[in-house]
Amino acid sequence: MKKIVFLSRSYYPNIGGVEKHIYKVAEVLTKRGYKVTIITEDSLLNTLNNFNYKIKGVEVIRIPVGENNWFKKFRIWKWMWNNKELIFSSDIIHCHDVFFWYLPLAIIYPLKNVYTTFHGYESYPIKLKAILYRKVFEYMSNKTICVGDFMRKWYHSNPTAVIYGGVELPSKKIKPKKNSAIFIGRLDEHTGIRIYVEAIGIIRKKIPSFTLTVYGDGPLKDEIKREGVIVKGYNPNAEEEIQKYEYAFISRYLGILEAMAAKRMVFAHYDNPVKESYLKMTPYKDWIVIFKSAKELSSIIQNDKENSSKIENAYSWVKDQSWEKVTDVYVSLWE
Repeated sequence: MKKIVFLSRSYYPNIGGVEKHIYKVAEVLTKRGYKVTIITEDSLLNTLNNFNYKIKGVEVIRIPVGENNWFKKFRIWKWMWNNKELIFSSDIIHCHDVFFWYLPLAIIYPLKNVYTTFHGYESYPIKLKAILYRKVFEYMSNKTICVGDFMRKWYHSNPTAVIYGGVELPSKKIKPKKNSAIFIGRLDEHTGIRIYVEAIGIIRKKIPSFTLTVYGDGPLKDEIKREGVIVKGYNPNAEEEIQKYEYAFISRYLGILEAMAAKRMVFAHYDNPVKESYLKMTPYKDWIVIFKSAKELSSIIQNDKENSSKIENAYSWVKDQSWEKVTDVYVSLWE
C-alpha cells in the first residue's frame, strides 16, 4: 500500500476550491487502497483543538502555526524538521502550492519523490518574485500539475498536466425559477460580486422580478444586502442549489464546472488580464459567457438568446470530468 502525503495550507472543514479539490482526490485515493495523510495548518474551525484525526479514512495532521506573521514559516519549517520521519516513511510527497514547506527536508532527502500542484494565482499584477518562486519549485519537483492553462502564459510554467477540477453530476433535475440567478463565492473585492449586483440593478429596470441569491460570506455581505440581494450566507453544499436558478453567476473553476453539470448558463466575470486568461484559456470558453462590466452582463441577460446549444456542449464535456478522472491524473503523474 503506497503512502501519500499531501501538504496544503488549508483543508476541510475549511471550504474553498483547493480544499475541495484535495478532499475529493484524497477520498478517491483512499477508496483505491492508498494511505493518505494531509498535513495542513491549524484552523479556526478546528474547535476540538485536535491536531491529529481521520476524516473518511484520511489522516489529517494540523500544524499549530500560531500567529500569521513573518515568523510563521519558521515555525512550519521547525515542525516539518521535527516530523521528518513522517516524510521519510512516505512514498509520495505532493505539495499543493506550499512547496516552500518542504525546503528544509529537500536537503536531507534529495532523492525523495516530490510533486506539486499549483492552484490559481496570488494577486494582480503578478509579482516577479512569485514567478521566480514557482519556477524554482517547478524545477525542484519531479513533476507538476497546473490548475488552469493560463499559468503557462503568466508564470511561464511547463506543467506535466493541466486540470480544471472534477464534478459529481446531480442525481435529479429541478425546474429553475424564471428570471433568477445564483452567485456562489466569497463576498469580497476579488470575486466580482459588486459587478454582479450592479448588473442586477440595471436588469431590474426592464425585468423587475429578476432576483439574485447569494451563497457566501465576506466583508461585503452587509453592503450587498442593502442592494436588495438575497444573501443566504455560507453553505458548504451550495452547488446543490444551482439547479433552482436559471443563471449561474460564477467565475471560479469548480463552481463553473458544477453549474455546467447542473445545465445552467454560466456568466463569469473578470477584472484584470490574468483573470481574463484564467477564463478564456479553458476548453469550455465558448460555452460560457465571459464578461467585464455590469452593463455588458445586463445587456446579455436582457437580450437573452437561445443558450441550449452552449449548455448542452458544456454538459457533454463536463460529464466526463469526474473526481475519478482527476485522481487518475495524479496517479499517472506518480507512476
